[in-house]
Amino acid sequence: MNLMKALVLEADRKLTYVTDRPIPEGPTSNCALVRIAACGICGSDIPRGFGGKAYHYPLVMGHEFSGVVEEPATGGRLAKGTRVAVFPLLPRDSSNDPACQTGDYAQARDYDYYGSRRDGAFAEYLRVPEWNLFPVPDHVNLLHASMTEPAAVALHGIRRLHCQAGDDAVVFGAGPIGNMAAQWLRIHGCARIFVVDVDARKLSLSESMGFLPINAAQTDPVETVKAATGGAGVQRSVEACGLPLTFLQAVKVAGRFGEVLFMGNIAGEFKIGEKDFSDILRKELTILGTWNSKIAPLGTDDWTTVLKHLDRQLIVAPLITDKLPLAEGPRIFDELVNRRGIHNKVIFNITPELNQ
Repeated sequence: MNLMKALVLEADRKLTYVTDRPIPEGPTSNCALVRIAACGICGSDIPRGFGGKAYHYPLVMGHEFSGVVEEPATGGRLAKGTRVAVFPLLPRDSSNDPACQTGDYAQARDYDYYGSRRDGAFAEYLRVPEWNLFPVPDHVNLLHASMTEPAAVALHGIRRLHCQAGDDAVVFGAGPIGNMAAQWLRIHGCARIFVVDVDARKLSLSESMGFLPINAAQTDPVETVKAATGGAGVQRSVEACGLPLTFLQAVKVAGRFGEVLFMGNIAGEFKIGEKDFSDILRKELTILGTWNSKIAPLGTDDWTTVLKHLDRQLIVAPLITDKLPLAEGPRIFDELVNRRGIHNKVIFNITPELNQ
């Protein structure tokens, strides 16, 4: 039996590094064996592993990953050695699901998902349907390609907006998703992009990347943005924190006929008062939600678009604070859960020789 290294969530708050987990077996007719190059930690992995939110135990988490085809699918299009990013969603009944007929797989009635509903990529190998594999262009660093999934989530949200050249925009949240959302706003033509956070380090990074930082721990972000826009507010407002306070601030800062995009998965309860709700009506705001990303139509889909821009117009290297071996998994999750240390994007560099 062939064995591999992996991080195994054995129970809530019990993450174990092992070296003797069997390499996944499965059908080869439509599946390739992928050797994992790198896999990022998503914010959703924290409550999943340390908040009782896992679907089952044991579980190998990890859904933001890149790798190399180790064993091609029988009769497949991708040869051994092809560098790939992996779309982690697997629709269960695509032939009968209306959402799948339009390519909206994230809206499917029933689907599987690497790293949450089934074992994911905090491991050396994973067997993946070739349908889920996206070849990584030569100009993209393979470790950076592990951020294709969150970059596609950010892009999918920004594509819901109707950005126009010269727009003013604001993003609440300077973490990886917020930063990439700001980058996509710029790519889509927005001129001034304010980024709001309470973390001075993240704001400093945002400023170095050309965005206008607002420290909400020191000033009222709504008043600051309104002052900077002559009282008009912004045309595009993006909430990427998931906090009730920032949900409301994102609404307040939008100008007449503006659009408000809710990206953050809210923690707590969002309430809005009479005056603020009246402002939504009077300003004729558009409130938008977004979920996951889209891989259709192929060629202009979110994933292909990310891979075209990655390491060119979309820069992710400055967001990565940690590149760690799998053996460091229990330690880094302990720091993340207990908010110790300085961490922005943490990526497991699972096979370093692939990421040169």
